[in-house]
Amino acid sequence: MCPRSGVKARYLDLDTGIGFDSQIVAKVNAPDVLRRQLAARRWQGEHIAMGTNVDCYQRAEGRYRLMPGILAALRDRANPFSILTKGTLILRDLELLRQAAGGTDVGVSVSVGFTDTELWRTVEPGTPAPERRLEVVRTLAAHGIGCGVLMAPVIPFLGDRPEQLRATVRAIATAGATSVTPLVLHLRPGAREWFMSWLGRHHPYLVNRYERLYAEGAYAPKWYQRRITRQVHDLAREYGIGPTRAEMPHRLRPTGHPVTGSPDHGSPASGPSASASASRHSAPSTSGPTQLSLL
Repeated sequence: MCPRSGVKARYLDLDTGIGFDSQIVAKVNAPDVLRRQLAARRWQGEHIAMGTNVDCYQRAEGRYRLMPGILAALRDRANPFSILTKGTLILRDLELLRQAAGGTDVGVSVSVGFTDTELWRTVEPGTPAPERRLEVVRTLAAHGIGCGVLMAPVIPFLGDRPEQLRATVRAIATAGATSVTPLVLHLRPGAREWFMSWLGRHHPYLVNRYERLYAEGAYAPKWYQRRITRQVHDLAREYGIGPTRAEMPHRLRPTGHPVTGSPDHGSPASGPSASASASRHSAPSTSGPTQLSLL
């Protein structure tokens, strides 16, 4: 979509239009900082959620290659983690995911809000097509890593017709997803202005309907969210899958794939301290996922 103008910066001094469309902030020391934080005495092995703010498998990851180091650090400490992504680049790190899942809980979710090709081209330009994301689900499943789908965003009046929801859930089930969890579009300040500007250009007849639907704030009314959730869950049961949290922890049993280390991915932690740390961090904390600030 075309960027809008006149909106204040919202995050990292980037506005939600031209800023996020044209600039990438890469924290190139992230793997080293993460290793130090995981080794700190204060760290208790909390679950780390990645991709819940900004996708960690954007195109820039192909250049900077930060995730292999991050995954290796988590693997070496047997620290539970989850990844939410729209990117297909995650398959590059498939072996690291397998190694990590051999020693701790690993959750992978892929975001697929709809399978309508025309809607994807206008709403999510620059992202992999929905069918390519579902191929990620299929490939992970084939390698023993269960993958759920966050069906997000469900876009009111553009992607919420019963036949659209059915087509999306059917495709998700066919790909072998372990679960599907719907999330209706929410419009926070900044994103709201940008989306409404886009809506006025592409679907002006919907502007008044959106203003009424989102009159109370960033989220669609509870009655609408419940309706979508009920429809998707009913379809999920029909196709043999169910809802769950986005993290979807999954642990592989060792089948010849080492939990730590390989010649291609760096040396594992070794010695008594490493063994004690892996044991200490093998179970996720009950306090919920943690987002680290890697600065």
